[in-house]
Amino acid sequence: MKIYIENLTFYAIIGILPEERQTPQQIIVNVELNYEYKKGIFINYSTLTNLIENDIKNSQYQLIEDALLSLHVKIKKEFSQISSIKLKISKPTIIDQCVVSVSSTVNY
Repeated sequence: MKIYIENLTFYAIIGILPEERQTPQQIIVNVELNYEYKKGIFINYSTLTNLIENDIKNSQYQLIEDALLSLHVKIKKEFSQISSIKLKISKPTIIDQCVVSVSSTVNY
């Protein structure tokens, strides 16, 4: 099975610039994951989205890359049945002319 979490949007401190360390900015997270579904064993979407949002808000990462690496580990630990995870974190307001994103995929 494949699950998509699209446009999970919230505000958090993430970045290295002084203004990014002081004022929360809009963050958008997209997730694509594959897992083996067995009757009664499933991925709770609410638990997954809360894990992602709370981790980013509480950790206040300096780099999106560090957030991605940490989230891969934490998500796999919470949901062992996952066989691959693709994460994309976007900062839509950091540069006026574009949306900046970083993504990574891990296969288990």
